[in-house]
Amino acid sequence: MTNRTRVAVVFGGRSNEHGVSCVSARTVLASLDPERYEAVPIGITREGTWVLGDADPRALTARDRALPTVDESGTALVLAADPSRAGALVPLDSKADVLGSVDVVFPVLHGAFGEDGTLQGLLELAELPYVGPGVLASAAGMDKEFTKKLLAAEGLPIGVQVVLRPGVATVAEADRERLGLPVFVKPARGGSSIGITKVDRWDDLDAAIAVAREHDPKVIVEAGIVGREVECGVLEFPDGRVEASVVAEIRMPEDNGDAPDFYDFDTKYLDDVCEFDVPAKLDDDVSQEIRELAVRAFRALDCQGLARVDFFVTADGPVINEINTMPGFTSISMYPRMWEATGIDNRTLVSTLIETALARGTGLR
Repeated sequence: MTNRTRVAVVFGGRSNEHGVSCVSARTVLASLDPERYEAVPIGITREGTWVLGDADPRALTARDRALPTVDESGTALVLAADPSRAGALVPLDSKADVLGSVDVVFPVLHGAFGEDGTLQGLLELAELPYVGPGVLASAAGMDKEFTKKLLAAEGLPIGVQVVLRPGVATVAEADRERLGLPVFVKPARGGSSIGITKVDRWDDLDAAIAVAREHDPKVIVEAGIVGREVECGVLEFPDGRVEASVVAEIRMPEDNGDAPDFYDFDTKYLDDVCEFDVPAKLDDDVSQEIRELAVRAFRALDCQGLARVDFFVTADGPVINEINTMPGFTSISMYPRMWEATGIDNRTLVSTLIETALARGTGLR
């Protein structure tokens, strides 16, 4: 057991997806093979303090429609500046009591200040291998404006959107004509469907922009796309192979009462009302096209490790909606479910991601 790989599972964080990250970490911690890996759970509070967390995954369970959070009750940590112990974590109250160096980091962080290249840059400086895409891909995948610019540059199918930067109050008339109705108003750099509003009347647009700007000063207004919502997972293996999972479909129930008619935050994580087809009931040629597009999107952003690519299947073919460079690992998250249906269970999936990170290392590559 002394030769086990030490894996720092980092979760929580300063983003509005803090709670989702905690639940994802629960699955990752529970999926670590104890014969091969020693878990070092590290939580980041909403204020940004790093603390040594609880190794028991049950501590990160959602209860009574409330997601778990990281508090400051654990031992506060900092990255060591000791060049002889690159990546060591040191308790703030005792520089002499050094927590042994970790071998690899699994940053189960969603949203800003974690999934967007900020933590990836820190880990590169600390020369710590980590799971998932690097700085560029993480930053580009988080920002919906630049995701679509890179996808478009590679000739991949994308929808129509308008970017509202700080100081731009609303959508110009010409752009409204181009977008049509309905539109979806989103924070440009967010996930988990937080801050998203479906707008069916232009009179409601400014209120929707205000909601999105509670989370990000840059806002995306996307043309509504008529089509089936499907997702596909992409996984890199230690030998450099990149493969796509089976395709999965998310379906809203026909009678969902007063709930929104799109996949919002509560629908995803709290209400448990969506229906899933894993694999999706699509013609084989359509599924194969989506899988090929998912790998092309992965490469267009120069991703590593993993990604989930979301699509709409329209009458004119698949359209890429967005890319998630650290998809959820909750009990209802599609990424692990798609790989399980493909033949890779959670334990194997987590091990593959860790071994790929170790094989890749850090630095220019």
